Amino acid sequence: MNKKAVVYVRHLDAPHQKESLTKFMPLNEKLKKEVKTAVYELFDAAGGESLLKSSREVYIKPNGIDGQPYCYTRPELVEAAIEYWNEHGAKKVYLFENSTQSNATRLVYAVTGYDKVCRRTGATPVYLDEDKTVEFEFKGRPSVKDDPNGYVNTKFLMPRFVVKNLIEDRDKNLYISLPKLKTHSMAGVTMGVKNQWAFPVQTSRGFDHNYNLHYKLIDVLGYVRPDFTILEGIEGTIYGHYPVTALADKAVLPLKVLVAGKNVVATDMVGAGIYGLTLEDVAHLKLAVDKGYSDGVQSTDDIDIRGDISMYDRKYPYDLYDCYPKDVKVIKGKERCCKQGCQNNPLTLLQILYNDHQGKGGWTMVMGKGHDPKEIDAIQGKVLIVGDCAINEVGDRLISRLGRKNVYLSHKCNSLADSAAAMFHLMKVNPMVFVPINPVKALSCLALSKLHGSNALVPNPFSNIFKTV
Repeated sequence: MNKKAVVYVRHLDAPHQKESLTKFMPLNEKLKKEVKTAVYELFDAAGGESLLKSSREVYIKPNGIDGQPYCYTRPELVEAAIEYWNEHGAKKVYLFENSTQSNATRLVYAVTGYDKVCRRTGATPVYLDEDKTVEFEFKGRPSVKDDPNGYVNTKFLMPRFVVKNLIEDRDKNLYISLPKLKTHSMAGVTMGVKNQWAFPVQTSRGFDHNYNLHYKLIDVLGYVRPDFTILEGIEGTIYGHYPVTALADKAVLPLKVLVAGKNVVATDMVGAGIYGLTLEDVAHLKLAVDKGYSDGVQSTDDIDIRGDISMYDRKYPYDLYDCYPKDVKVIKGKERCCKQGCQNNPLTLLQILYNDHQGKGGWTMVMGKGHDPKEIDAIQGKVLIVGDCAINEVGDRLISRLGRKNVYLSHKCNSLADSAAAMFHLMKVNPMVFVPINPVKALSCLALSKLHGSNALVPNPFSNIFKTV
């Protein structure tokens, strides 16, 4: 019989903020101190300094997808993790990330405060979107040329930093993952396994971000797995991974819990259980088990959970909360409209721009395939077509009738940068206001990213003024 995987659950007792969660705040000193104590205890329980490998270098990856409130790993926990290894024999600590499409990682570090954490602790910041790349293969499914449900893109580029330090030299270096404990409207949850979706560069992520997404997540897991994972659940999100700040009191839970383990799949299974979700709800975790990437763990019965999870006795929603502008008509294809791509990514952005930035409506969004020609011919005014399925089916029809100036196109299954550029223009939201730091600093970060060769897909900073897609 396989030895049970150990997963640690640590609850935090210090009070969370008294103010509404719609006001995103740094952690109070009491909670910040307890987070640090808990992080130290978790590393100690897992072996402490004995976790270090021959290089004595530590590679830490937070969940720094974006700078919007509650969607990234708290910098207070990131700093505690770095300080632990500074005090426990690390020769060098790296903090590395490759943010989600539509973001430059250097800018996200500035917004989240990760840049300041690095300066205070001496950790080396690494912006993966500015790195050279190496080509890898997605192996989980055949090409669409051989299977109509296969991959459109079977190749992807991975930053050389990841290839060298986490794959080729994995026996020399300690790799620690610090994801946020979040549900995800396209993947069920986004925790340790999905935290590695940062490793394909942004240009490789837009393809097959559909019903094939969970296969591709596990393809990446097949190349690299963290040595230790801490799920940061100081707050957790429901209704997806990118909460509307104005609705944070509905979508954000002050769980005050950390979940950690050496087995990333087992750790994610326990994290998913906090939301009442099982392998049947999270396709990529089930696939990880089926592929043998869970090291024999088949269910939570195979996990030695060191901590109490009995209070988590309900199932929380992970699909998007219904809070869209009434004057934006969304037309979904009847044959196919994938939540994992052209549906929920644009709808998430629509929610944010409408509720948090007073974005304007009065336009139409078309997605998926299998459309009624009469419904398409009834569209008036401006229209955003998201996803190649919809573009290929109705794009020419709408352009010929409405004119190219009134039709916005967002290609692939998930081209978040193009969707953002279109909505910034349609909804009259300034991208520089969307980024919650000084616009001059934001532009400086973007300029430095480009100067250092960033391959990030970032909307034009003036896309609210000029139509760019």
